[in-house]
Amino acid sequence: MSNYHNIDLHKIARTAIEQYGFDFTPAKPVIDEINALDPRQLLYNAQGEARDLRGFLWSSIDNTESLDLDQLEYCVRGNNDEIIVKVAIADVDLFVPKNSQTDIYAARNGTSVYTGIDVFPLLPTRLSTELTSLLPDADHDVLVIEFSVFPDGAIIPGPIYRAFIRNKAKLIYEEIGDWIEGKTGVPVSVARVPGLKEQLELQDEAAERLSKFRIEQGALEFDTVEPKPVIREEKVITLLIQEKNRASSIIENFMIAANVTMSQFLKKAGIPMIQRVVRVPKNWQGIVEVAAAFHETLPFQPDAKALAQFLHKRKIADPEMFPDLSLTIVKLLGPGEYVMLEPEAPSIGHFGLAVMDYIHGTAPNRRYVDVIIQRLLKSVLDKQPCPYSQNELINCATRCTDRDTAAKKVERFMRKVAAAVLLSGRIGESFDAIVTGVSDKGTYVRIVTPPAEGRVMRGEKGLFVGQKVKVRLIGMNPYKGQIDFERVSGSGVLVAW
Repeated sequence: MSNYHNIDLHKIARTAIEQYGFDFTPAKPVIDEINALDPRQLLYNAQGEARDLRGFLWSSIDNTESLDLDQLEYCVRGNNDEIIVKVAIADVDLFVPKNSQTDIYAARNGTSVYTGIDVFPLLPTRLSTELTSLLPDADHDVLVIEFSVFPDGAIIPGPIYRAFIRNKAKLIYEEIGDWIEGKTGVPVSVARVPGLKEQLELQDEAAERLSKFRIEQGALEFDTVEPKPVIREEKVITLLIQEKNRASSIIENFMIAANVTMSQFLKKAGIPMIQRVVRVPKNWQGIVEVAAAFHETLPFQPDAKALAQFLHKRKIADPEMFPDLSLTIVKLLGPGEYVMLEPEAPSIGHFGLAVMDYIHGTAPNRRYVDVIIQRLLKSVLDKQPCPYSQNELINCATRCTDRDTAAKKVERFMRKVAAAVLLSGRIGESFDAIVTGVSDKGTYVRIVTPPAEGRVMRGEKGLFVGQKVKVRLIGMNPYKGQIDFERVSGSGVLVAW
């Protein structure tokens, strides 16, 4: 019986990164270029054309370990009970100009990759976690995107402009979410900043408005199981599922609205851009068949509102199985992609978000396409020609789509690796599980505790998706991200479809 507890997870992560075509080792010209940056001079030069908003109660909400902070938020109530939201985005282009050595390096990788073991940042760490990160207790040059949220959740895009800001608090999803949801008292990180409690309550109100409106418009709700390994002393001690909460809802809703605002701003300016799209699903019939298994009828033609209502109903009826239903629908919808949009051309739209104009522009420390969008925005603000030709944007969109897909494959593989390591030494033990996939490629189950997925190698005949079963662990190979089970028994209970 093999015991993989002492396996070198960092080496596996680096190997996976290389196998999928990434190279996160900056060459000497990149390092020299970054070391030569004078942040004080760059920020000083930018001050003359930026509004000084350092007095506002800007804050960030992110994961505990995150240091590559891309955006801050601030709200104020308007005269007609609208809530004016300001989202500040780090000016990465200020430190990474187009065609610089660092820009070429970032364009090649296209995105940060978060393996759960190591973070492979889009930009070298002196940039992503220092100079271009919106950390507290420092002045930062940003682009501010404004939009107004009315009581019914409708938004009106506002202006986009440069500003000079200062982060007043680096906040954490879990503690802010628990407080807003009434599970705990006001966190120390909030209480020690006068006025921040009221500011966050206003942000939460705006997010609740946006969320309700988006669902009514047909935005799809998904919960997928993506367990994150908890590492101590280089060992996987558990797999943790980060639950969505009201704090993550603030960021999600604000970023979607900000991205829509930026897309509409560029469209109005009449310049080409790269949009993030999810096309109308080709396999809508497959989605219809899934709904039919629940005795629900969806329209013959793709209908986001009808699908949203179905998903919302299933989430309430069976929250335990909803993550697996979510994953099934996500696969049937098809992947997101980046597409160049010509001026005056109609938008393809984002079926999952139920919006027509959508881009990725709020995370320039983590995604290269967001840096491109930032440069397009700045060219409009400066009344300068578009910095990219349409052919350049087409090539960038294709490359970023490819790197985004590769990053997701690496991250999924490393979740399997961590799960296999955690289960090491437990061969022969039995687990409660739910069947998550049955096809010619194999039958797969997700065990409940720890939340890990594997293939049923023996006794799989007759199993169906959504069935509760008891499985026994018979083998694993962390190097390949494989976990193998055999069926012990099956309840025959259909918990999903």
